[in-house]
Amino acid sequence: MDSVNDIFRQAHQGSVAAIIQVLNDKLADSGIRTRAIFANGILQLLCEAPTAEQLEQTMLTDRVQKILDAIEPRSVRRVNINSRIVREQQLLWLEEINRDPDGQVLWSKEIVLERKNPLKRFLTDWREDRLDSLDRPKTVSPSLIREKHQFTKGIVGGLGLSAALLLAGWGIYTWQNGRSTIASTSIQSASAVKPEPDNFAMAVRLAERASEIGRTAQTPAQWKNLADTWGKASVLMGTVPASDKRYAIALDRTALYRRYQEAALEKVK
Repeated sequence: MDSVNDIFRQAHQGSVAAIIQVLNDKLADSGIRTRAIFANGILQLLCEAPTAEQLEQTMLTDRVQKILDAIEPRSVRRVNINSRIVREQQLLWLEEINRDPDGQVLWSKEIVLERKNPLKRFLTDWREDRLDSLDRPKTVSPSLIREKHQFTKGIVGGLGLSAALLLAGWGIYTWQNGRSTIASTSIQSASAVKPEPDNFAMAVRLAERASEIGRTAQTPAQWKNLADTWGKASVLMGTVPASDKRYAIALDRTALYRRYQEAALEKVK
């Protein structure tokens, strides 16, 4: 349930990948799979199924409308639903549809998502942001807190020792030297504490960049650049650890980005 709620929250925040996953889960009983691209302020949605009966316009439009209204994704207001019989993976399906809409799709329908009143939307977004802030790793680790505590104790102990050493005639030098050493160690330890990089998010950003490149790629060099970008996204997504709650999604994306890379390399040839 935590994983489902997390995906739904990401979809509400406007993640296209999360929106696709929610739609695919909800439409799986009808044998329909979806793909989507956010372009020119419109969420372009592709619905595919083995038969035209599964893609009946009124039924499918109503289901998609209800699912997206429940998600209420940020920054998504207009959605263009495209339907077609399922075919082999096409990397640039939106360009194919724009180039030949009659030959590519059974039908297209644009819908407008409903909006809650501003107060309810503000409260929903506030709760989502609050949950995200609680889920993020804390910048200050317990080990750093312990080090700061030990540092404070060292200062107090050093002052007491210095007073005694002053009576012996050589305490000032020892106290200053010891204090400098402790401070240097504390600074080095503090600087070593860095937040762990979010490889999942970085891979998603690379994938979004690849989608942008793919819309205009024409020359072999541009297709090579596209393939390299998909490859980097796949490798980075493959580094997401099994302990991450998004691990299952990362495994699927790793394979998907690799297929996109292979498709782009075919264009280079």
